[in-house]
Parts: sequence; C-alpha cells; structure tokens
Amino acid sequence: MHELTTNDGVRLAYRDSGGDGVPLVLLHGWGQTQEMFRHQLDGLAPGRRVVTVDFRGHGRSEKPRHGYRVARLARDVLALVDHLGLGAFDALGWSMGASVWWSFLDQYGTGRIRRLVLVDQPAAVAAVPWMSPAEQRDCGAIFDVAGLLELGAALAGPDGDRVREDFVRSMFTGDTDPELLAFVTGQIRATPAYAGVPLLFDHCAQDWRDALDRIDVPTLVLGCEGSHVDPASQRFIAARIPGARLHVFPASVASSHFPFLENPGAFNAVVDEFLS
Repeated sequence: MHELTTNDGVRLAYRDSGGDGVPLVLLHGWGQTQEMFRHQLDGLAPGRRVVTVDFRGHGRSEKPRHGYRVARLARDVLALVDHLGLGAFDALGWSMGASVWWSFLDQYGTGRIRRLVLVDQPAAVAAVPWMSPAEQRDCGAIFDVAGLLELGAALAGPDGDRVREDFVRSMFTGDTDPELLAFVTGQIRATPAYAGVPLLFDHCAQDWRDALDRIDVPTLVLGCEGSHVDPASQRFIAARIPGARLHVFPASVASSHFPFLENPGAFNAVVDEFLS
C-alpha cells in the first residue's frame, strides 16, 4: 500500500502492482474500497499493471470534512495518475467509479485513456425532474428525488448502520454467499456518514447522459442480470457511446452488483479480452 497527498492536503491510499504494458486504473463504488478488486490485482492477464485507490473518505484513505463531490474525486484521480506518471492508461469504473470517470473525461478529456470499461452504473441514478418517464426508464434511474432524500436522511440518522447494511443487501438477488455479503458490508463501514451521505447525494443527482456521445475511446459496458441496476440502463449507455461494446452477465454467472467478486474468473476473462 502506498500514499499520495492531493493538492488540498488529503492522503489517499493506493496500490500499484507494477509490471509492463498499459496500466489499468480501477475505481470502486460509493461506500466501498479498492478491496473490491482483490481478484483483479493478480487475476487479470499475467504481467498486467493494475492500480487501485481508496477515494477520500473510504477505506484506508484519509477522511477529511470536505470534498465529497464526484468532481473532486475526479480531481483526486488526476492527482493519482499524475503522481504515477501515467501518460496513457486503461480505465475501469464500477458503480460510482464509472461516474468518476465520466467526470474525469468531462473535465480533462480522453487524451490519456486508451480503453474504458464501465461496470453496472446508470447514466443517472435519480430521476431528476427534467426527465420524462421514458427517459427515466431508459437511463435506469433507481430513485426519485424524494426517495434519495429519504435514504440520505436515514443513512445519517441513528439507525444508519442498519440502513447501510440493508442498502448493500438490496444489491444482491437470489442466494447470496454469506461470506461475500459480510465482506462487502464490512468494507462499507469504513466510510463515515459525514462523508458518505453528501457524496451519495451528489453522485445520485448527476445526469451523465450528455457526456456519453462525446466518449471517443473504445469502451466496454458491463451489466448484470442479477443486479439491482437494470441491464436495460447498460444497453442504453452502450447505444449512446460511439462504437461501444456491451456484455451482460446472466444471473447464473453473477447475481449481484459485484460480478468481479462473485465470479472473478468470468469477469476477468471479459475484461482481459477487451483490453487485449
């Protein structure tokens, strides 16, 4: 584990497997950690250089009282790739990590990214008021604004730990491996409510649809039939990004929002094939 300090003085914990070739930078989701990618650090193609990081407020990174916006996380990722001297790299984002890459591309362009992998993230999580009902369905919105506010209040309230665990459990369908569920639930406990709640609101209130057709690098979109994220939202994203590929894991392969943990062999094979 290594550390870097951002331009606003926050220490971020990251891992770099080293190795030759184009590095792959993986970004985790809201409330989770770089440990989500424990099966990718050495499970992807032999010799592939893999970089993971804990966002501020998450995992082993510092938990300041400021900066819990997707745009700030994208600025932190820029600090990471600059710190590592990555002139060109592949990018993978899962859940909120995909939104952070969309923010990164929106602000800094695609010049340094060779290939992009987006995993199980709607283009808009909340049905913001300017969307028609058809647009809400297309983008796979999970909440309406009132529901998002209610969730945030519950997470910040006295029963926040239970609400967090219920929220995680909702991301699995069918029979769930209790050890896997316990692992994911344990990781989310590292993010305090003062960090997680404002970040969740900012993340869910973003509408990234206008960024999709401006992505000009080869892109793979991954969905899961067994996830709480509707695979139709991933089909929508793949249709909007020029030339994007789509792969949806059937529920028999991955019945959750966590395909890289639930079935790392299948996940790694699809990613490796695209990056290679």
